[in-house]
Amino acid sequence: MALRETKKIRMQQKNKKVGACMKIYNSEKIRNIAVLGHSGCGKTNLLETIAHAANVNKIPKLSNNVQMTYSMSLMPVEYEGFKFNFIDTPGYTDFTGDVVTALAASDAAIIVIDATDPMQVGTEKALELTEGIPKFMFINKIDNEKARYKDVIEMLNEKFENKIVPMISPEFKDGKFVKLHNVFENYEGLDQEFKLQAKQSYDALMELIAETDDNYLEKFFEGEELTNEEIKNGITIGIKRGDIIPVISGSTINNIGTAEILASLENYIDPTYVDQASPFKGTVFKTFIDPFVGKISYIYITHGSISKDKEVFNLRSGNKEKISNIYTIRGGELIELQEANAGDIIVVTKVAGLATGDTISFNKDAEVELEINFPKPQIYFAIAPKNKNDEDKMANVLTRLVGEDPTLHYYRNNETHQALIGGQGELHIKTLVNKMKDKFGIEVSLDDLKVPYRETIKGTSDVEGKHKKQSGGHGQYGHVKIRFSRSESEFDFSEELFGGSVPKSYVPAVEKGLKDSMLKGVLAGYPVTNIKAVLYDGSYHDVDSSEMAFKMAASIAFKKGMEEAKPVLLEPVMKLTITIPEEYMGDVMGDMNKRRGKILGMESNGKGKQILEALAPQGETFKYAIDLKSMTQGRGYFEMEFDSYAEVPSSSAEKIIAAANA
Repeated sequence: MALRETKKIRMQQKNKKVGACMKIYNSEKIRNIAVLGHSGCGKTNLLETIAHAANVNKIPKLSNNVQMTYSMSLMPVEYEGFKFNFIDTPGYTDFTGDVVTALAASDAAIIVIDATDPMQVGTEKALELTEGIPKFMFINKIDNEKARYKDVIEMLNEKFENKIVPMISPEFKDGKFVKLHNVFENYEGLDQEFKLQAKQSYDALMELIAETDDNYLEKFFEGEELTNEEIKNGITIGIKRGDIIPVISGSTINNIGTAEILASLENYIDPTYVDQASPFKGTVFKTFIDPFVGKISYIYITHGSISKDKEVFNLRSGNKEKISNIYTIRGGELIELQEANAGDIIVVTKVAGLATGDTISFNKDAEVELEINFPKPQIYFAIAPKNKNDEDKMANVLTRLVGEDPTLHYYRNNETHQALIGGQGELHIKTLVNKMKDKFGIEVSLDDLKVPYRETIKGTSDVEGKHKKQSGGHGQYGHVKIRFSRSESEFDFSEELFGGSVPKSYVPAVEKGLKDSMLKGVLAGYPVTNIKAVLYDGSYHDVDSSEMAFKMAASIAFKKGMEEAKPVLLEPVMKLTITIPEEYMGDVMGDMNKRRGKILGMESNGKGKQILEALAPQGETFKYAIDLKSMTQGRGYFEMEFDSYAEVPSSSAEKIIAAANA
């Protein structure tokens, strides 16, 4: 949500004022619509013009300038007895998490496509994310002299085969936009080219409608006309199944096509949830923190109804939460609701225990039905406060912000002693950093990650370690003989003692001494792993031997044993699953080779993209998200997980060891 909107809310809370109450709508009259598209395609302008058409806003001040949306926002619109909850979503791929949550709370989607530049990255991403979701295509800027309407239709037909239906299409004369034509209008007066297009669209639509019902299909083959009610019902079913994808053309800047969108949503979209009879249940699909107001949460009601001053159970935590008031929000203004029913979206404030993805219910034993699958982080940075005294404050703020945005991941790596923050891209992380400064007054710096190297041995050794010290009174004496070799397990310790050379009571001390020594290897001080140690001999002193003396003897033996058994440096290797358009395959594979990576295999995902499986050293993957976006024009993405440790090539190991010892 924009900073100016939270300021509005803050002032309302301070003055205890909210907007006038909104009418209560039954589930059948509520439609939740997510609006997607590339940055600058006109999503926000579209909602402004829709609000104006519904007499919600005064005439909006619209602009052709690109407006970057960093967070989803809600725009409830009341129109002809319906309530439309429009959810404006970010167009930049770094903020995909907000798009995913918006779609989880929506009955349908509108994908806004820029007619002057149809195949943008955000357009492709929107088409991917809305797979299986009822949707409309809105071709914007159709009156622009650079509009490429035919290219857009061709792109959509290629993507969706015969499912695309231009229901509201443009007419041009001498290369200039004239007006819109509805597919159900008489097309006899059109120019020949548009007449043919309009007739083809109508025929294709009627065939798709016929395929939604056996009775309709029978009438269609017999040449019998379908009734208006049958046509409406067929379009509704076809859109819901994904077999019909209507295309509406228009221009947000000149308020063209707005009324047609509202009419289409009203006529052809059914609500997903209409269960008002069951006890209340809802999903928290967005939370954000305001440092003055506190937590603000968006809740999608999936069952029943709710009014103010109710107690609900958080099914994740099991805790009870008090809902004091319920609101909707428009333009940053809280509008109080007396009650809200299944299918509606409400806003609650100051309920600290809620997090994005939570389910709340009147019934503590209810089941979670709507689970939101968030994308995993694409990139990590080390994060540290510029003021050392802000360590705890930074940790608290980051924990709160991660609860607000589950596509972020924050944790402390105890091995490298770095706090790490992961997100969907560089812009995502930098936006977080700016938010920490602007909202919470914490300035932080971002640094590269340190690689958690390991050390091990390739060979074997047979050594002894003796700790002997005499300084008056009792001395110290411990003596061990140990064989070292490589092990498949992290640490494998055993003893083959005989004749009481080392008393059994000191064996645990030897093991403890070895474990302590493994924290710091002999090459560069990195932790040691995959070591087998066999204690087979030694000696002791009746008076001077002790557990501490045998720990010291084991430590001496460990250092000798490591040095004599061909110590090597290990690096973490990550498994990457990379999804890219096929045309970038060569570049991506070549780049992976430069990173000392190994391609394991590839296959098509059946949607025009290839999935590569690869292994690569972790140190070569820290900025991979940035490089992959650059190589694929923003069209590639990946998931990554730890796979194993592998030996570092000697040329690279020498540099790493020298740097660590320096």
